[in-house]
Amino acid sequence: MNFPRYLKSYDPKEVDIKEVDLVVVGSGLAGLYTALKAGGRRIVVITKEKTEDSTTGYAQGGVAAVLSDEDSPQLHIRDTLAAGADLCYDEAVKTLVEEGPSRVRELIALGTDFDRIEGNLDLGWEGAHSQPRILHAHGDATGEEIRKALVRTILHLDWIDIYEDTFALDLVTGPQGECAGVIAYDRPQKRLTYFASPVTIIASGGCGQVYSQTSNPGVSTGDGMSMGYRAGAALMDMEFFQFHPTTLYKPGEPTFLISEAVRGEGGVLRNKSGQRFMLDYHPNAELASRDVVSRAILTEMRKDNMPHVWLDVTQLDCKFIKRRFPRICEKCSEYGYDISNELIPVVPAAHYIIGGIKTDINGATSMPGLYSCGEAAATGVHGANRLASNALLEGLVFGWRIAQLLADNDFPRPKVEEMEKMFLQEENLGDDEELIKVREKVQEIMMEKVSIVRDLRGLQEALKEIVKLNDYLNRSYSKPSSWETQNIIVVAYSIIKAAIMREESRGCHFRTDFPEKNPLWEKKHIVLEKGFEEGKIIDLS
Repeated sequence: MNFPRYLKSYDPKEVDIKEVDLVVVGSGLAGLYTALKAGGRRIVVITKEKTEDSTTGYAQGGVAAVLSDEDSPQLHIRDTLAAGADLCYDEAVKTLVEEGPSRVRELIALGTDFDRIEGNLDLGWEGAHSQPRILHAHGDATGEEIRKALVRTILHLDWIDIYEDTFALDLVTGPQGECAGVIAYDRPQKRLTYFASPVTIIASGGCGQVYSQTSNPGVSTGDGMSMGYRAGAALMDMEFFQFHPTTLYKPGEPTFLISEAVRGEGGVLRNKSGQRFMLDYHPNAELASRDVVSRAILTEMRKDNMPHVWLDVTQLDCKFIKRRFPRICEKCSEYGYDISNELIPVVPAAHYIIGGIKTDINGATSMPGLYSCGEAAATGVHGANRLASNALLEGLVFGWRIAQLLADNDFPRPKVEEMEKMFLQEENLGDDEELIKVREKVQEIMMEKVSIVRDLRGLQEALKEIVKLNDYLNRSYSKPSSWETQNIIVVAYSIIKAAIMREESRGCHFRTDFPEKNPLWEKKHIVLEKGFEEGKIIDLS
């Protein structure tokens, strides 16, 4: 495919310029926490909608960390490696687990109100964990509580500015290929701004909107990954897309996540006949890893010719369920389900991409001056399948490491006058309305051929359809929704390419034509770079 360098042609005379020390793309936990810890600079955080619209606010389950005497770092490492199916980067896992507790304690010091019992942290249990180690807040509102604590802290600081309703369009590259900041679109003012910065951090979250069924909010369109790839940053592990086993099934209504913690507290899955089926698929039953549970649900759906299965919590104490999962109870009630005496219809949905912009354990990418953390990044910590509730911890740990690296280094400022001449390019105008149907087409292709279960024939058909959309990448559009669709096309392409290359089944990448793990692929990661579209295989052992 012919990927453009910039999504638009930028006339320097029509672009405002703001020179800052650090620009952060994304206002979820990873972006806000990194900005907070990188103090002493003029920092700008840009987010395309409001701070409350990030994926962080949707995180129900919690944060996994070793904070009890019964638990140990060795156990958390073992659980993470097991879920990752022999693909995790061991050094990244060790870093995550050993530094995680200190980062969580910092959140508590900032005022994050995690749930407690008699003064002690109430640690929950989730799938594939061998110990209860999941901190949660207000039952099932963990992400939102963390987000509020971070925003509350940052609003009192005069050296961090948050620009809401500001869409990050493109990274700017300098003469030596280094990242020199971000061009962004101010939606209310309909004005472009070049945030010239020696350091840029992409913490823009995931790309669930590449699928028609997803637990992600509408903002999760892979903008940071696409922006980085078009600028020359490498992507890694894009074939691994984790589907959450249980989202509320209600045709015509937005997808709503039913936290894995519900199964951790004793919820069980049942098929059309009322049978608890997970015992037939894995010794850990409902607490098996997410890829196992999602495939089991898909098998039962196909066997019964049903669009969903059921989650049963009726055997649990009603008062406990309403106290532990208030948001879930409320949303199910809105949809017409009283979960204290009714089964909940659930279906898997695209939830979390394991891959992203390739980084080292300090968040550095293959592009000088560019860093990444959170779901937008690929540190290798999750391997082939993320262990539940390790995501928020990853944003904290590797965001902190980026901040520490920046504190120990000086970065030369970009020469703005040299950047300006790089903006202009030939412009081929496109129809914004046309891209509405294009987005829907991509989402349907990905859901049908590149989701929980895959095969070569379907992947090749999907690739052929996506390649036909190449022309839309090389047209200039005027609406953020169109830029999102262009980014979705780029991300979809990278997922399919990597999925074709990995000729085995591992973690959340399952191919019926290669149904077993191949030991030759152990510790092998697929890296995609612009100009090397066939991809390359690296070993992180």
